[in-house]
Amino acid sequence: MKFMGYRREDGTAGVRNFLAVIPSVFCANKAAEQIAANIDNAVSLTHSVGCSQVGEDLEQTARTLKNLATHPNIGGVLIVGLGCERFTPQEFYDTVKASGKPVEKVVIQEEGDSIKAVKAGTEKLYQLNEIVNSYQRVEIDVSELIIGLECGGTDATSGIAANPAIGKTSDILIGEGGSSVFSETTELLGAEHILKRRCVNDEVADKMLNSVERTEGELARATASEKYRHRSALISTGNFDGGVSTVVEKALGNIHKTGSAPITGAVRYAEKLQAKGLNFMDTPGQDGESTTGLAAGGAQIVLFTTGRGTPTGFPTVPVIKITGNDDTYQKMKFNLDVNAGKVILGEEDIDSMGKIIFDYMLEVASGKKTKAEVLGHDELFNIPRVLNYCGN
Repeated sequence: MKFMGYRREDGTAGVRNFLAVIPSVFCANKAAEQIAANIDNAVSLTHSVGCSQVGEDLEQTARTLKNLATHPNIGGVLIVGLGCERFTPQEFYDTVKASGKPVEKVVIQEEGDSIKAVKAGTEKLYQLNEIVNSYQRVEIDVSELIIGLECGGTDATSGIAANPAIGKTSDILIGEGGSSVFSETTELLGAEHILKRRCVNDEVADKMLNSVERTEGELARATASEKYRHRSALISTGNFDGGVSTVVEKALGNIHKTGSAPITGAVRYAEKLQAKGLNFMDTPGQDGESTTGLAAGGAQIVLFTTGRGTPTGFPTVPVIKITGNDDTYQKMKFNLDVNAGKVILGEEDIDSMGKIIFDYMLEVASGKKTKAEVLGHDELFNIPRVLNYCGN
């Protein structure tokens, strides 16, 4: 089974051919935006990190930005630095260069000011664009696809229609030799014992369970004080209004996204997958932070279920929106790609809907734009912090 994608210098396969302008630090965000605005195919990945960070906090930021820059959906990269940041433009540049991907950099303090940096960066971007525009789609086996499995705005239909449907899609892809990755550690609380039985060995199980245990401990500490009791709920008002009443209930619906395949690997946040098949990534439950981790891990496409409805997208990875709620689909047709509410209406079953999503996913892999792409949504790029330096 094949799709039409882009073969990259390092042997990986992409489904998009973006020219990415990425700041190494938040201080260079505006310059990156102004440079990217000059070329239609260019996207700027602005963020809030890159300095005043140490240890694992800084390492996670560096890992995320490096893995996003070397992602196969990106054909070329322009790095925009300030010049005095902790995550240096040179370290960033050297990593991307080593991957074989076309890359240039511009540093504001070296150019003299941001106006000169934008001028120099724009000239370099035009040069990169000539290279990126020369790339053509070629036939690629579906076994090279990695899909991220995400949810947001969950309601009662998510666990009985949309999540099981993309779980089936994941099973189909894995059966063809591809891979998928699920995340959102907070969304596993109370259901991790079920997933443990599907892990291929103790090492994978221990990594996943340790992530859950650490998350539970952090949540307990964050909500221990009486003054934060009114801020302690992991269930949002949208979840509750949509028929999801507890964390465990939400988790039991959430894990249906994983289908029935064995869990072959477990990785840190934004770490590239090491194993084929179904993988777990340790991420926060926030949609943007989770999706960013999945993209940095190598997912070329994200399947995103939403019962309540959300329009969000990611700058460099197509996000396919699936809802199990027919009412939501009818209200948000311009934002949602697939109506898995047909399962509840009796028009499709889980197996047939999983195949519908799989076929749609292959169309997207070959160039069809998702609703989020058509409307320019890119809100899901969000790098989390490991350490909080503020006091109580």
